[in-house]
Amino acid sequence: MKKSYLGLGIIAAILIGLLLMFVPSYNNFVGLEENVDKSYAQIENQLQRRLDLIPNLVNTVKGYAKHEEEVLTAIADARSRLAGAQSPEEEATANAELSGALSRLLVVVENYPELKADQQFTQLMDELAGTENRISVARKDYNDQVSEYNRKVKSFPGVLVANITGFDEKEYFEADPGAQKAPDVDFGGND
Repeated sequence: MKKSYLGLGIIAAILIGLLLMFVPSYNNFVGLEENVDKSYAQIENQLQRRLDLIPNLVNTVKGYAKHEEEVLTAIADARSRLAGAQSPEEEATANAELSGALSRLLVVVENYPELKADQQFTQLMDELAGTENRISVARKDYNDQVSEYNRKVKSFPGVLVANITGFDEKEYFEADPGAQKAPDVDFGGND
């Protein structure tokens, strides 16, 4: 009889020990995942800020550059794809397309010195530049959080808890492969 109580006591102690190791690790995963989600929301917040600025910028440019419809259409299309993106991968691709279209807009601006002197345009460009910096910082912060989370998912004993509870690796917010190539800029005004 005493042996059965001793065996049950040992089993209970092992289970309690495992539970005491499992709960803090699980709670840590919850916190890390929440940090990843919060950082991703900051990227979306800054992308939305940029999406809100772009129509004002485009409308200002339209008044000066009516025949530059192709660039303005590319910006509108890329903006729509970014607004409709459903995953970090889609957002990264749409973000790269929008950045490329905005680069082409800067070439258009060079052809209109009076536009560059326009106070509203200058203010919008400054806000857009600030937003681009915020997006860059938000992406870095997100990727830092993903790195910390993924390290926990892959390391022992976190890998055991992650596998049992369904915590999977998160995707990094990566630039589109074409983003490594600098855009062609021609200030000569040759068409």
